[in-house]
Amino acid sequence: MTDFTSGFWGVFIAVVVIVSMIWLGYLVKSQTTVRLKKGEEAKVTGHVWDEDLEEYSNPLPGWWIVLFYATIVFSVVYLAFYPGLVVMGNLRNWSSGGQHQQEVQKANQKYGPVFAKYQAMPIAQVAQNPEARDIGKRLFYTYCIQCHGTNAEGAKGFPNLTDSDWLYGGKPEQIVETLNKGRHGQMPPFGAAFGEEKVRDVANHVLKLAGRSHNEVRAARGEATFKQVCIACHGADGKGNQSMGAPNLTDNVWLYGGSEATIVETITNGRDNVMPAWQAFLGDAKVHLLAAYVYGLSNPAAAR
Repeated sequence: MTDFTSGFWGVFIAVVVIVSMIWLGYLVKSQTTVRLKKGEEAKVTGHVWDEDLEEYSNPLPGWWIVLFYATIVFSVVYLAFYPGLVVMGNLRNWSSGGQHQQEVQKANQKYGPVFAKYQAMPIAQVAQNPEARDIGKRLFYTYCIQCHGTNAEGAKGFPNLTDSDWLYGGKPEQIVETLNKGRHGQMPPFGAAFGEEKVRDVANHVLKLAGRSHNEVRAARGEATFKQVCIACHGADGKGNQSMGAPNLTDNVWLYGGSEATIVETITNGRDNVMPAWQAFLGDAKVHLLAAYVYGLSNPAAAR
């Protein structure tokens, strides 16, 4: 099957490939007809470079011609055994997708029993197994470090997985749910609704909740707005709601930064952060091992 959205492009590629090979064969053939008689000297073609470097009409070397013909023959053989012409089949009935499936099946036969063994164990118990942690670490390094880093301490917009602060909960079943279904954390923008001054007031109230340096007058004004609007997600005490992924604003742990300027930016523009779902790609057994590794990162005592 072609990946192109229109069948025209498959035919176009096949025609270009075939015409190109015929043209190259003709080109090589036409150049092999040039011969010099015994004692005849090659003539200058009239092409001159750097004032004194001239091109002569010497016949092409035999070894070069043989190699060129060999590349054309190789191309024909290759197109017969592999689907280089896109719209035509091949003698081996080979496809990259088919080869991938064969490799996946082979890997499943080899490693399936290992995954199944750990899948039957509770995640907390898997986190204590050195072999399981090593497998989980390799899975993490393959799929997770792009966002969370090699040390799993995250970055701006990507949570730290080594502490005890969790947006959606750090229990084994919650980690599995996060990996399986992914997460989509959204905070709506309030800049237009609040206005610049009210945004700064709310930001200073948030700073006060976190025990950070703040403007007391602005914080007092911002408290009223916070209790009218923000408690819907973050709660009256500002400690958040894991079922909604609303962060705790009192623990001084910040996903995007805890400065006044960054909080103002968050309130003004909102935030939209997505973690992809991995269940369909990794499968339950690998998710189980990966969840155990992540659980062990934030519960080092449980991983001993």
